[in-house]
Amino acid sequence: MITSLRLLISGVVLLGFAKRRVPENFRRLVKDKKSLVGVVVFGLLGLVLNQLAYLKAVGYTNAGTATVLQYLCPILVLAYTCLRARQRPTLVEVISILLAIGGTFLIATHGQVSDLAVTPIGLFWGIFSAFTYAIYIILPVQLIREYGSLLVMGFGMLAGGILLTLGFQTWQEPLILNADNLLGFIGIVGIGTIFAYTVFLEGVSLVGSVKGSLLASIEPIASVIFSVLLVHEIFYPLDLVGMVLILVAVLLISVKDMILQKKHQL
Repeated sequence: MITSLRLLISGVVLLGFAKRRVPENFRRLVKDKKSLVGVVVFGLLGLVLNQLAYLKAVGYTNAGTATVLQYLCPILVLAYTCLRARQRPTLVEVISILLAIGGTFLIATHGQVSDLAVTPIGLFWGIFSAFTYAIYIILPVQLIREYGSLLVMGFGMLAGGILLTLGFQTWQEPLILNADNLLGFIGIVGIGTIFAYTVFLEGVSLVGSVKGSLLASIEPIASVIFSVLLVHEIFYPLDLVGMVLILVAVLLISVKDMILQKKHQL
């Protein structure tokens, strides 16, 4: 119920805001059936299916294993980008992706390979979550460039929320609302959904799918930091190594872009 509610509410809020801020784009998107179908498909395949696949992977394996498998996503994004552009990946891109995956592995498992619980069905859902995450990153890029992230995310979330509500009949589940739950839910909707999803995809539309998927690898770092600060979880030395690997991966891509920009300016 929480997932469907946050998608529905976030979708309505974003669309209401977008209609006031960019009314021309709103009308254009509603009239453009092809683009509207693309946004709905993004909501179903990119938003809903990715969340379901990840939760299934966690259920059949564990959180660490599911995280490592989902963050194979940059490989898929890079493969798609190279095939579409008919060019080979650069050495910097390959090294950066391997570093990011290695860093995610260390953070998710603390270096304990035995903590990886991989069954055939768990492996399927984990890899499938990586595919759907790649779809989530790649699919809306052109739509966001044309209509803006507010509209694309708004319609996508609304479509995803409606599907989840009807598919799982979430209205039949009990909803307990007290001050703490309400405050937490507002945080999930406002910061964790509306702000995080919209800003991330806006960034992807600006820097590209490959760099966007690599930058998303910083998420496990934030997860560790907030877990230590807010819920006082144990910080392992290998977590720091994992963080460094991910930051080096992002730094490599950033430095490469800076060098290319300077070459173009000369």
